[in-house]
Amino acid sequence: MPLRKRIAWVAASAVAVAVFIAAMVCYLVVRSQLLGQVDSALRAQATNVQQDGQAALSQPPPGGSPSTGGPAQYYQIVGPDGQALAGDLSLPIDSQATAVAAGNGSSFLSTVQVGADHFRELTLPVNVAMGFGRVEQGALQLARPLDGTENLLQNLRLILLLVCAGGIALGAVLGRLGARRVLAPLAEVAETARHIEETEDLSSRLRVHADDEVGQLTTRFNAMIGRLQHSREALDESVRAQRQLVADASHELRTPITSLRTNIEVLLEQGDELTDDDRHRLLADVLEQSQELSGLIGDVIELARGDLPLTSAEDVALDRVVAEAVARAQRDFPNVVYETSLQPVIVEGRPERLARAVRNLLDNAAHHSSPAGVIEVTVDHAGLRVRDHGTGIDESDLPYVFDRFYRGANSRHRQGSGLGLAIVRQVASQHGGSIEAANAPDSGALFTLHLPTVTASDIAPEPSLVPEPARTTS
Repeated sequence: MPLRKRIAWVAASAVAVAVFIAAMVCYLVVRSQLLGQVDSALRAQATNVQQDGQAALSQPPPGGSPSTGGPAQYYQIVGPDGQALAGDLSLPIDSQATAVAAGNGSSFLSTVQVGADHFRELTLPVNVAMGFGRVEQGALQLARPLDGTENLLQNLRLILLLVCAGGIALGAVLGRLGARRVLAPLAEVAETARHIEETEDLSSRLRVHADDEVGQLTTRFNAMIGRLQHSREALDESVRAQRQLVADASHELRTPITSLRTNIEVLLEQGDELTDDDRHRLLADVLEQSQELSGLIGDVIELARGDLPLTSAEDVALDRVVAEAVARAQRDFPNVVYETSLQPVIVEGRPERLARAVRNLLDNAAHHSSPAGVIEVTVDHAGLRVRDHGTGIDESDLPYVFDRFYRGANSRHRQGSGLGLAIVRQVASQHGGSIEAANAPDSGALFTLHLPTVTASDIAPEPSLVPEPARTTS
């Protein structure tokens, strides 16, 4: 059953229960009031009888029957043996009435039936005059017809039944209309979801009608669609970047592979005719091109791996990572002088990825420094700064130095893949930072790696699990 019909049925059921309870309460209250009026008349008649005696007993209207009602009272006197002694109507005598006549009970009210008629009856103890002036305990039964009351209650039942039926029908109609209005935003959600499923268009948004549960659902749905759209755009961008990387790598790999194949073919075909110097030069070229090819493949793999999100991160001491990278760069480039200023700072990330970015910056600075040149390396709360004193960066190359496979005017004559600085930018982005390149005021280039860092003094030391040795004094 659709949700709209179920809500309509629930509304109709709730209205039916409410109207039925209200009708029952109304009927019982009216019935109690009507019977109370009859009971009050019977008690008033009983009081008159007790005060004035049998003369206060009224007779039925002339030519009338017990069912005609009216002000007439019907009575019956019951002797102590439970037998009717006198009366104008034969009323039933039960065990309770017999007990009252015998002096073992008190007065009570009841509803009795005589033939097809119903009467309200009051039974009370009285003194009955027997023969020879003898008075004994007995009972008096006063009765009043209920035909008028029953007719009124019957009409009331019919009216209440019609009211219940109309209320249920009205509740069902209003429930259906209300369900349609309440579920309209949900229908919009379903329609939007169907539209997205058919067209894959994640730009659709829903209008929030009110700040209720349905409105909150609509807001959450819009937020979910927005995140899906953002994720899809990021995925499409990643796919485009991967395709561009493959295309660029294929283009860049073609040159060293072609050169390797050409040199190897020359060695195979003309190896015996070549002089030792020519053969040595060709082998050196093959070795250099092999190293270039290995470096290019490694950089491509590094870039491809770097596109994946960080699955695990840890607190990394950036100053230590930089110190280790400087020591390695000093071994690789012994003709360059490194001046360091390293403050203890902590970075959350992957230590091997950060180390690769730092090495690339140091290698790039070393390649562009003059012999015995100075490279300044600084680590503080702002991140990492690497400055060389070389020729600097051409102004036309500044916007593109971090692009993949881009080699500026000062780098085209050197061996390299053009991926080192692209890896640095990728690592910075992965760790929530950025990288900047600029020319120093006097000479050289300045690279600034901005990372969200925390000074080591701001981190509370973890409690040591090893007890401190006891201090001794002499």
